[in-house]
This record gives sequence, C-alpha cells and structure tokens, in this order.
Amino acid sequence: MSPATELQSLAEAPGYQARRTLPLRVEAMRQLRRRRTLLMGGVLAALPFVLVIAFAIGGTPGGEGGGRGGSRINLMDVATDSAANFAAVNLFVSAGFLLVVPVALFCGDTVASEASWSSLRYLLAAPVPRARLLWSKLVVALGFSLAAMVLLPLVALAVGAAAYGWGPLRLPTGGALATADTVPRLALVVVFVFVSQLVTAGLAFWLSTRTDAPLGAVGGAVGLTIVGNVLDAVTALGSWREFLPAHWQFAWADALQPDLEWSGMVKGAAISVTYALILFALAFRGFSRKDIVS
Repeated sequence: MSPATELQSLAEAPGYQARRTLPLRVEAMRQLRRRRTLLMGGVLAALPFVLVIAFAIGGTPGGEGGGRGGSRINLMDVATDSAANFAAVNLFVSAGFLLVVPVALFCGDTVASEASWSSLRYLLAAPVPRARLLWSKLVVALGFSLAAMVLLPLVALAVGAAAYGWGPLRLPTGGALATADTVPRLALVVVFVFVSQLVTAGLAFWLSTRTDAPLGAVGGAVGLTIVGNVLDAVTALGSWREFLPAHWQFAWADALQPDLEWSGMVKGAAISVTYALILFALAFRGFSRKDIVS
C-alpha cells in the first residue's frame, strides 16, 4: 500500500479522528499477551533466584578470581551483604548484555512482526496513519523495555531481603550508603541503564521498519550493540571511544558512591539520546515513504 492510497482512505473515512486510532492500551494488551513478552519477563525474574543459588553453592562471592579490578567489578565482593547490594549486582551482571535483549526484542519485533504476519497493510487501511502507528508501537515498546529493567531490581530486592536481610548498600571501597538513600540511588541506576539502552532501541526500531523479518531486526540490533562493545575495548581508538555509547554503559557505578558523581552519566546519556533521536527520525522518515506490500 502506497502513502497516496492511505491518504485517500483517510479522506474518505466518515467521522475519522487520527488520535483515536490504535490506542496505546490496545497495543499494550496485544504486546502483553505475546509469548515472547511473558518469556522475557520470566527470564528476568528468574535471574535473582539463579544468583542466590549460585552464591549458596559457591560460597561468599569475591575472593580469588572474583574480580578484575575496579569498583564496578568489586561489587561482587559485597553481593550478599544486603538486599541493596544484591540488587546492584543483578544490575551489574545484566546491564552489559541481558538487558539489551528485551530492548532489542520489544523494539525490533514490533513493526517487523506485523509485516511478517501480513497484517501491517490492514492496520494502515483501517485507516491508521503511519506516524500514529509508529508512535503507538514505539511508546509501548519503550514502556515494556523500561518495565523489564524495573522488574529485575524489584525482584532482586525482594529475593535479597529474604536471603540476606535489609540494610544499607555497602560499598566495596569501604563505607556504605544510608538505607534511606539506597532505593533512590538504585532508581537512578535503572533510569541511566534505560537511557543508555535507547541506542539499541533506536537501532532495533529502525531495522524493524526496514525488514519483514523480526529476527533480523532483533539480531541486527544486538549484533551492532556487541560491535560497539568490541570497539570500546580497542584502546588504540583513544578518545574516539568517548563517542561510543558502550563507553559509558557502566557510568551508573558513580551513583553508588558516597558522593554522587554526575559527569559520566550526563555524558553517556547525551551520547545515547543523540544517537537514538537520529535513529528514530530515520525510522519515521523511511517508513513514511515506504510502499507496504505485506
């Protein structure tokens, strides 16, 4: 279906109001009922239980071979000191890859899956404006991505409280955050992780508008994210690495210090948001001109 045909359908529809097409609640319920959404939620909710079992079998974390240096890695040394420490460790072990998967899945599968089911053209003929369709799907996809990132620390806090008790977040470098500051700092970590994953969301969403293969969009976004991590490990690139979103993905560790440091998180957020806005704009621009045949 061409854009011109859709415009004609819109003009002929009696009582048509674009803002009432494809409501967010309808799109959210459609995505919530999908098997991949439930499976992804189950995997994230299961991770804290897996780590509790691993610590119970392996003993106290840390020690010989437990770290590679730096305060980020040494979070493992205090993983069982409190529920807050346990939640921080869950975020640490998952931020680099596991949390990339739901973002790529929710944002990369959303448009491409409609095309693969040959239902996309019927949505546009309903008629749903292309911009409205993309906005609805993008908002819901980002909402589910954020929900996935909130689910993990919430479950980890509950599991950690039962296994290790509630208390202040003890720092591997010594000292501790007050109990009253623990939840706000962990919330800040979740917000930063979400913002840093907007690049993956943008990649997945753009690819989803370019292909009819959901696996290609999801896999492409994950693959390009991995490439960014590899490039960040190439020290020969020097200061050029600061323009890579992956370079700042663990800047949230500055939020788990006695004195909150913002500079790294601000730089990382700025880089991620810039790339994401460009990719979202490319997705909308390309989709507005694309002939829909599936």
